[in-house]
Amino acid sequence: MPRIVPAITTLLQHLHMLSNSPEVYRPSACPHCGLGGLWSHGCYERKPDRGPHSTGTLNPIPIPRYFCRGCGRTCSRLPQCIAPRRWYGWAVQQLVLQLLLAGCSLHRCACWMGLDRRTAGRWRGWLDDRGDGFALFLRGRFPELGRAVDFHSFWQGCLTAMDLGGAMACLDRDGVAVP
Repeated sequence: MPRIVPAITTLLQHLHMLSNSPEVYRPSACPHCGLGGLWSHGCYERKPDRGPHSTGTLNPIPIPRYFCRGCGRTCSRLPQCIAPRRWYGWAVQQLVLQLLLAGCSLHRCACWMGLDRRTAGRWRGWLDDRGDGFALFLRGRFPELGRAVDFHSFWQGCLTAMDLGGAMACLDRDGVAVP
């Protein structure tokens, strides 16, 4: 089951979808046992309105939760604009990664973005560790990305052609665990 609901690229769009079409978030089957017919089970809150130009006024954001009567576990799906298991959204991470790929130092990048240097370093380490595997799947889905000759040129081209959230949503649909 994909954990990311694609094409919901802003927090305002997410809030609009929750009020008008909440069924978009309902998984077709339990990711743990595969049983269908999950029940709505309230929501939990995330604080994803963070970043260099964020006011935090949209926090907290509700995320709908679903209960499986078969295994008794709950699950949820996130909109594309909210990164799973991360404080910052994909857009902030993309800016940091693009700066680092362009040769900016970790210290300077962190200062410009208003982040801790270790946070930016973790994101760079995540891309260094998982980037080749991600690239393999993305090249299969987007052949034009296959023209890149090395790691840096691939990711620079990928992040120019699409946003990081969109790339991660594609990977999630293919069953690749992100982040």
